[in-house]
Amino acid sequence: MTAPTATVTDRVLSLDPTELPAYVYDLAALREHAASVRAALPANVELYYAAKANPEPEVLAALGPYTDGYEVSSGGELAHVAKAVPGRPLAFGGPGKTPAELAEALGRGVSRFHVESLHDLAVLGTLSAGLAPGARVPVLLRFNLPLANASLAGSSLTMGGRPTPFGLDPADADTAVRLLVDGRYPHLELRGVHAHLASGLEAPDLLAAAESVVTWSAGLAARHRFRLAEVNVGGGMNVDYTAPGSRFDWTAYGAGLARLTAAHPGLTVRIEPGRALTAYCGWYATEVLDVKDSHGETFAVVRGGTHHLRTPATKGHDQPCSVLPVETWPHPWPRPSAGRPLVNLTGQLCTPKDLLARRVPAPGLRAGDRVAFALAGAYAWNISHHDFLMYPRPTFHFLGGHD
Repeated sequence: MTAPTATVTDRVLSLDPTELPAYVYDLAALREHAASVRAALPANVELYYAAKANPEPEVLAALGPYTDGYEVSSGGELAHVAKAVPGRPLAFGGPGKTPAELAEALGRGVSRFHVESLHDLAVLGTLSAGLAPGARVPVLLRFNLPLANASLAGSSLTMGGRPTPFGLDPADADTAVRLLVDGRYPHLELRGVHAHLASGLEAPDLLAAAESVVTWSAGLAARHRFRLAEVNVGGGMNVDYTAPGSRFDWTAYGAGLARLTAAHPGLTVRIEPGRALTAYCGWYATEVLDVKDSHGETFAVVRGGTHHLRTPATKGHDQPCSVLPVETWPHPWPRPSAGRPLVNLTGQLCTPKDLLARRVPAPGLRAGDRVAFALAGAYAWNISHHDFLMYPRPTFHFLGGHD
């Protein structure tokens, strides 16, 4: 199991049962982690935070000093992030942009547009015709490139190298570039290439992917004689839910990116991590409602469940957690407890899929004890099916703020 920090533990144990479940975010730990990531990267590597991982305004603000900007993937995210961290550079991507979203992004002066199809390019180019003379709209062409090596095929989430809705097919590369360099859309400025190939990779494989993307992009630029100013190699840094104390090797990754950029003078490389920045700062805290046996196994039913924390159901894993014993039992009825050493932690939903963690070592676990689920700072609350069965929403607590 994974123990929360003393600060998080104290807050979880201090909450009234009516305040549970709760998301507890350690912003001091987030800032410390983000600072170490930024320090590991060379100066000519830009760090944009993928806001889809966790768009809480307090989280976005805490990351501000350590990021060069934020990546958004919808009009809703665009408006939300622009309000939460005003004045910061925003990159707008996603495979299904509407004309209204593109028009709003043009009006907001988005710093980068990630174009994902020839149609996407045509809509953006047409809408940009209404801009003031001399206005320039920076564009990166996102491509679905072949995977850098065979090992990437075993990643947790593959975004490239096979049929997906993400990015332009490489067969459309020459057409897309010609439309931009031949003046069809005079307000659009081709800055370079975007390619996010896979997620859940360790530093060596992620570096191999980055090198492959930069090499391919340099060849495209040479063929069409345009200046390759930027290459965005995406995110994809592994977060290991089976070993929550481990971390992606940012030092090795930064050193590898330094070697890569040294081989391409004048090139800016941009990365877009999400989960690997914020996962570690968040905890989903709840209390045990009931403990019972079923067909030789023990189940503890907790307040909340996967309608609040969808990550284990989505990824098919056991969410790492820690039991925080509570000695006080304020009720007149008996307090059920676990008679077996291993316990399955489930939520309140009327489905056997509402399973947060299996076979957790928790001998003596009792109703009324609290459980803090780790690695809940990314793709947790914001991707969950909140309204199923209409249970109350969790409370939110941000520790270590500057206010």
